[in-house]
Amino acid sequence: MKMPFLTLAQAREIKKTYPTPFHIYDEAGIRRTARALNAAFSWNRGFREYFAVKATPNPAILKILKEEGCGVDCSSLTELMMSDRCGFHGHEIMFSSNETPAEEFQLADRLGAIINLDDLTHVDFLYETLGHVPETVCCRLNPGGTFTLGESKEGFQVMDNPGQAKYGMTPDQLVEAFRKLKGLGAKRFGIHAFLASNTISNDYYPALARILFRTAADAVARTGCDIAFINLSGGVGVPYRPEQPANDIAVIGEGVRKAFEEVMVPAGLGDAAIFTELGRFMLAPNGHLVTTAVHEKHIWKEYIGVDACAANLMRPAIYGAYHHITVLGKENEPCDHDYDVVGSLCENSDKFAIDRSLPRIDMGDILVIHDTGAHGFSMGYNYNGKLRSAELLLKEDGSVELIRRAETPEDYFATLVW
Repeated sequence: MKMPFLTLAQAREIKKTYPTPFHIYDEAGIRRTARALNAAFSWNRGFREYFAVKATPNPAILKILKEEGCGVDCSSLTELMMSDRCGFHGHEIMFSSNETPAEEFQLADRLGAIINLDDLTHVDFLYETLGHVPETVCCRLNPGGTFTLGESKEGFQVMDNPGQAKYGMTPDQLVEAFRKLKGLGAKRFGIHAFLASNTISNDYYPALARILFRTAADAVARTGCDIAFINLSGGVGVPYRPEQPANDIAVIGEGVRKAFEEVMVPAGLGDAAIFTELGRFMLAPNGHLVTTAVHEKHIWKEYIGVDACAANLMRPAIYGAYHHITVLGKENEPCDHDYDVVGSLCENSDKFAIDRSLPRIDMGDILVIHDTGAHGFSMGYNYNGKLRSAELLLKEDGSVELIRRAETPEDYFATLVW
């Protein structure tokens, strides 16, 4: 059973100052998650989590993670600018992008970030753009084919299709990129890959690690390059559904350690650092979208209309993604009503839940939509002239801090030329 980190009493008190809908994040939960991750990989002296800024681009969140020893993974100019203003410098920043404009490479280089190249052609483009290549550089691998991990009676435990993904280089291209970069002055190299998304399996990271570790050993044998780090990127997921088991980050860390000892150490790469980029794992469970029931409709189905919409959380609308819903104050009541929980956009896909069994919902009830801390607010938009909501932080002492104000009509009109 999923339980919210927010009580009905807290939500009612917050609403007096900050009307729904709003996104709220749990500082204690964020710190707990970061510490568990760091402990799981403490066996590696150079370990660092590079939080994926795109998941939750808010300075208050980034500063908490910086205090916990995390770096940041950026994918755009503005993410680089935000990270710089939050106090991240040099190799605390990883810059991983694709189809990258020259100005973004230039800013990443000025900040001293580790640049992660997505394609072989980017080697020449980077050199032409900067007039040099950084001494430390990373390349992104795409091994092609399909990636599968384990089977169960429900089917494949993890399955994805890297061969259809636009990201990364083939293994031979990666080796060629290393040779070219070395010839242009690079001295330390990293390898990065992302093979599957939101995996609920303790075996994914160790399996990915073995692929990257073997790639690293092969690259060293063929190029003589110094492998400084392996970046396992993201992919470790969270249980959006209450019946799903949660990943055990300690077990995952131990699985990667075992692979490291079996592959990297015999290859003479035992000094390489391990990096991660776990935006979803770090933040999704530590964020809620809080909304109020404002309308009910009884036609061919039973509908509950809320004051949030897909502009506040688009994952259900575009992916059909499941997000658990709790009706605050009714956590222990029977789920004996089936509802579609919907927003007010002029799109029939604007549904947070379809045929969801919930307690009876009365107008004015406050609903918590779970696991929105990553790729929730950040994917928001202004369709139908909807305004982005506030973001709040539930601090460890129980107080609430505004970390992004709600948009106003003046914000929406600000870029228009009348």
